[in-house]
Amino acid sequence: MPVSARPLDRLADFPAIPAGWAYLDTAATAQKPRPVIDAIARGYAETYATVHRGVYQRSADMTLAFEAARRRTASFIGARAPEEIVFVRGATEGINLVAQSWGGTFLKPGDRIMLSVLEHHSNIVPWQLIADRTGAVIDVAPLTSDGRIDLDAMAAMLTERHRIVGLAHVSNVLGSVLDARRAAEIAHQVGALLLLDGCQAVPRMPVDVAALGCDFYVFSAHKLYGPTGIGVLWGRGELLDAMPPMHGGGAMIDKVTFEKTTFAPPPARFEAGTPHVVGVLGLAAAIDYVDAIGLDAIAAHEGALVRETREALSGLNSVRLFGPDDAAGIVSFAVEGVHPHDVGTILDESRVAIRAGHHCAQPLMAHLGVDATARASFGVYNGPQDIAALVAGIERVRRIFG
Repeated sequence: MPVSARPLDRLADFPAIPAGWAYLDTAATAQKPRPVIDAIARGYAETYATVHRGVYQRSADMTLAFEAARRRTASFIGARAPEEIVFVRGATEGINLVAQSWGGTFLKPGDRIMLSVLEHHSNIVPWQLIADRTGAVIDVAPLTSDGRIDLDAMAAMLTERHRIVGLAHVSNVLGSVLDARRAAEIAHQVGALLLLDGCQAVPRMPVDVAALGCDFYVFSAHKLYGPTGIGVLWGRGELLDAMPPMHGGGAMIDKVTFEKTTFAPPPARFEAGTPHVVGVLGLAAAIDYVDAIGLDAIAAHEGALVRETREALSGLNSVRLFGPDDAAGIVSFAVEGVHPHDVGTILDESRVAIRAGHHCAQPLMAHLGVDATARASFGVYNGPQDIAALVAGIERVRRIFG
């Protein structure tokens, strides 16, 4: 198989990837590089303390590091100010926060929410919950023939009753990339806001929320080579200022009495309780790691791997490919007559790790006419040897099932 992609020579940074194991499930969660592991270990073993409250030196130092990580995150995605960065448990909590706080405040009966066919359940279910509560109605934008959100069709569907549009920046199943700038312009033409799910975009392409023109942006650290349990909600400052808190507790208050409580300004208003301090430090280390490589270089590397994987699989007449040829870091496929779970199990026997299932995108599976797909997804640690292992494993699947 001709392969021209060259690895980024980063495999040695990832101690959890043993020699000969092809890890192709980065879209689910990325493996962690040594600098991130070291930052987490150091945070717990050497510098740990609570933040924002302690008057002793270590707490003050940790507070400085915590808020430096907020500034680093703001810079990473082009936010105007660090106060626009809210630390959450992950993108799922970020979308729920916007839906419950902004949606619960501003959505009224008859208002409309626009989503798309390819959304992750985390960008569907929170909107269903708030629609049920407020009387709002959900509309669904269709896809083009190659699996992109059809923005022309969406533009024709949008009305002045639409208050918010929620779209994936990159599909977690198809790898199709949204023209986010155009999506923002279309939403704003009818006075709607745009929320982007950036989980699959932030690890593999430069993101500048100001240039994109969106109003909210969410992503999870664990897909960005960082730790689990920490994520980011970015929102335009004036929007966050107008939103009530979703959770109550310590740190998010101004003054508490039994008669009345007043709340701190954002982002503290949305960060009730003791935060995931070391998770935030791990996120900052992950941002430093990908920035040192360069997101343009990562995009080019993963793009080459996707092209070569699709070319290799398209030569197997029993394999069906999904999504566009220029997908970002993700290749979904099916082997004729073989359930994706069986494909994943047999590949695992060949030391190839992929994801098989509906990928938390059941409406998209229904659109594709399948119950599930197999999905290979790439990271900075992958190279041509992983494509070769995947193809050899699929050929073994075909032999076993005839």
